[in-house]
Amino acid sequence: MTTTPLPPGTIPEPPARSAGAWALDILLWGGLLLLLLISFGPVDMSRLPLLFTNTDNIRLYGRELLNPPMPWDNPALWARLVGQMWLTIQIALWGTFIAVFLAIPLGLAAARNIAPNWMVWPIRRVMDILRSIPDLVMGTLFIVAVGLGPLAGVLAIALNTAGVLAKLFSEAVESIDHGPVEGVRATGAGRLHEIVWGVIPQVAPLWTSFALYRFESNSRAATVLGLIGAGGIGQLLFENIQSFNYATVSAIAIVIVIAVSLIDMLSQAMRKRLL
Repeated sequence: MTTTPLPPGTIPEPPARSAGAWALDILLWGGLLLLLLISFGPVDMSRLPLLFTNTDNIRLYGRELLNPPMPWDNPALWARLVGQMWLTIQIALWGTFIAVFLAIPLGLAAARNIAPNWMVWPIRRVMDILRSIPDLVMGTLFIVAVGLGPLAGVLAIALNTAGVLAKLFSEAVESIDHGPVEGVRATGAGRLHEIVWGVIPQVAPLWTSFALYRFESNSRAATVLGLIGAGGIGQLLFENIQSFNYATVSAIAIVIVIAVSLIDMLSQAMRKRLL
């Protein structure tokens, strides 16, 4: 199909969308709107005005939250909170470390451009299972197996994060430039050498960025796992919420926010050095 050139200075007509494209947009956005309307009742959105009517309870809760004990008033409490937060970070660190070593072979085996089809499908289903089981469920299973304590949290984070990272790692491998791989192959190298010298150097910075991001997320997830007895500051948080000690809850929240913020700044600095 040839197009007739427009005279100089003529403004071309804007591109027109086909009726099929408009119909698809209407179907997608209309479907999203329909889902929101259907889910309005099941998620109790009609009770949203209670947020503004039960102000007495909110005021009482907020008054204690805004008056945490100061470090100079109760240094022993703050030392304990910092120690438990450090334990939570160690849980996240070890969980992420184990997850990376599980995710590397899984990610390579699930990449369609370097792994055979008979291997990709079952590996991806294993990754789906690891991602779909919540951390709390995995943590409960490991508490039964190894008992209460940080190890259960480490193992729960490791398996769940391995499923997430393996998916991200495989997608990074599938988007590589095949030129370096073909160059390595041209030297007569084997399949393993192609992966080591042609694939890994391209995806290593991106893999590192994914791992750092998951470490940030796991620092928060490890806090939640403390609620079921997997160690860390989450256990203290749960105990103080149950005892309605909201002033200490506020102090715990401050420690968590500061720790997560420091981890975020550290990971950003590391990503800038790598990417």
